[in-house]
Amino acid sequence: MVALATNTGVASAAAGQKIDIQSVFHQFELEGEPLPVLDGIDFSVEPGSFVALLGPSGCGKSTLLRLLAGLDHPTKGDLKVDGENVGDPDPSRIMVFQDPTLFPWRTVWDNVSLGLEARGILKKSRQRVDDAIQLVGLDGFDKAYPHQLSGGMAQRVALARALVNEPRLLLLDEPLGKLDSLTRLTMQTELVGLWQRAGLTAVLVTHDVEEALFLTQRVLIFGPRPARIVADLKVDLPYPRHRGDPRLAELRREALGHLGLAATW
Repeated sequence: MVALATNTGVASAAAGQKIDIQSVFHQFELEGEPLPVLDGIDFSVEPGSFVALLGPSGCGKSTLLRLLAGLDHPTKGDLKVDGENVGDPDPSRIMVFQDPTLFPWRTVWDNVSLGLEARGILKKSRQRVDDAIQLVGLDGFDKAYPHQLSGGMAQRVALARALVNEPRLLLLDEPLGKLDSLTRLTMQTELVGLWQRAGLTAVLVTHDVEEALFLTQRVLIFGPRPARIVADLKVDLPYPRHRGDPRLAELRREALGHLGLAATW
């Protein structure tokens, strides 16, 4: 069970899931012609890690995340979570998108509880909803409606809706991409805190170099479509991190070099 902070303590947590991806190829059909998207992706992620997939827009990062979620299946290759092939979507693997997609006629509490309601376990799991709302810092807003929330608050609701399902793998598809710059900086710090408290495995898709380096322990850099991994950077810095750390600047230069943007820094 994922740890949810409460006034009376913290629930015990299982380790996050281990990811193994071997020789994954994927393509779409466009006007009857194959469009290669992923070209031989190989990597593993240890349980409880926070990893970023960084690369240019449209290179296939989000496609890979959808494969891990079970929303699509690879054309070729193996994706395994805890040694089992990824099949259909499962509550242990939850995806959070850039748009929070809240139902406007449901309160914060009702939006967060949606997954439990769909699974038929809400009646015996109401405390989990309260705990998830508290975990993302929305105490007192449980009866608010989406139109009464700021962009950052709406994204917190989306995160709570994911965490209430007690996932062991959190898949983040640019969840902060639509926020203003100041809110985004605040939410980056909060996202690290959520990951640390929950004890799950997290995979973040982003095309923001600084975001990838500030949040995660490891950055996999993708080349242009069809995507291949061109670099695997270890972010060897403890938390909490300082944005002015010289080591972050070094890693930024290295990442930009792998993206063909060294001349811009």
